[in-house]
Amino acid sequence: MLKRLVARVWHALRGRTQWRLLWLANATFMVGVTGVVRNADGHVLLLKHRLWPADRQWGLPSGFAVRGEEFGGTVVREVKEETGLDVRVGELIHLRSGFRLRLEVAYEAEFTGGTLRLDPFEILDAGWFPPHALPDTLQPAHRTLIHRQQPPG
Repeated sequence: MLKRLVARVWHALRGRTQWRLLWLANATFMVGVTGVVRNADGHVLLLKHRLWPADRQWGLPSGFAVRGEEFGGTVVREVKEETGLDVRVGELIHLRSGFRLRLEVAYEAEFTGGTLRLDPFEILDAGWFPPHALPDTLQPAHRTLIHRQQPPG
C-alpha cells in the first residue's frame, strides 16, 4: 500500500519537481576535465600552472565543467581560454570518481590550429613535449594519461 502511494505521488510530481528532489537527495559532483592534446608530430601540450603546487606545476590542460556543458566541450573551452589554441576532441580515455565529490574525465584531443597566447593569470608557460621527454615536475596522474593512450602511427 505505501509503495503504491509513493509511486502515485512520484508520478504526480512530474519533470522539474522530480529532478529537484533527485538533485537534493543525491550527491552533486564537480567534474574535472583534462585534455591530452597532441600535435601532428605526436608531441603533447603541457602547461605550467600558476595555481598548482610548485613541485608539480606542469600538467595537461585542465579545468572544471560548467553546468550543462558537454565534457568534450570543456576540453575545447579550457584549451582555448588557457592557450588560445584550437583542438578537436577525440576518445574518452579516463573516467573515475576522484577525491571526495569530484569526477575526473580525460579525453584525447588533436591540435587543429591557433596562435599560442597564454592566460597570464592561470598559466606561466606552455610547450609541446615528446612523450619520452616530459618535465620532472609533471603531475604524476597526467604522466600516466599521456603514456596510457598513444594514437596509432
